[in-house]
Amino acid sequence: MLQNTFCHLNKIGPKRETSFWKNRILSWKDLLSALTGDNGHAIKVPLCLKDELDDSFRHLAAGNAGFFSGRLKSADAWRMFADFRSRIAYIDIETTGLEDPDITTIALYDGKHIKYYVNGQNLARFQDDILNYQLIVTFNGKTFDVPIIEKFFNIKLDQAHIDLRYVLKSLGYSGGLKSCEKQLGISRGELDGVDGYFAVLLWHEYCKTRNSKALETLLAYNIEDVINLERLMVTAFNEKIKPLDLLGIESLAEPLPPKIPFTPDRAIIDRIKYANPVRSFYY
Repeated sequence: MLQNTFCHLNKIGPKRETSFWKNRILSWKDLLSALTGDNGHAIKVPLCLKDELDDSFRHLAAGNAGFFSGRLKSADAWRMFADFRSRIAYIDIETTGLEDPDITTIALYDGKHIKYYVNGQNLARFQDDILNYQLIVTFNGKTFDVPIIEKFFNIKLDQAHIDLRYVLKSLGYSGGLKSCEKQLGISRGELDGVDGYFAVLLWHEYCKTRNSKALETLLAYNIEDVINLERLMVTAFNEKIKPLDLLGIESLAEPLPPKIPFTPDRAIIDRIKYANPVRSFYY
């Protein structure tokens, strides 16, 4: 899809892009041909466009997703997905839930391998591991996960970023992550009803009792978040390309979720819910 995209170019908006497509200028290669008249009819566009197309080819070949991320609107960032899928990290954090929160756990999934990081154990390792990826996918990460990570570790995440909150909203799916999952028919099974606030309580339970089952339940929840991000990303991509059938882009198969290495403890979940009856944990 990225090579069918023109709205990252100077002075090319959605209407101009759609006009290109309708006139059978479907790819960067087609536009280059039109610019030089090689396809039989030259078109009038800004002179800098050829240089920008050359840059686009060069940055794509180099695997530099950041070039495109800086030029695409948040709702259009999905267009990078297929081309950079092998360089993606789906990430999600859990925190202490305070105004100036500490990170308790981080889950990272790259479509093949699950990684998880726990405060007081291996949290610092995340700083090195995230450098292996060109593109990150989050839900509401632009306003929550990324700023907290950057402040907590005193680092800058320079990766390109697809925030599914904006992509899904452009498709009509509103609300938080759990709400979007339910709208798209994704069930959490034993973890149904566990949300971000509940994750805070699980961490407090673990710190208070050192009950490994509380930590394992938290990690199961955190990891399920990132696994579901891939499912939502694929679903969003497929829905986005449906009206663009003239481009000939094939839909992606639904990913097979990996086995989560932790099992949530139902007794702990029920006990925390019973101890906090006024709080609704369903999002």
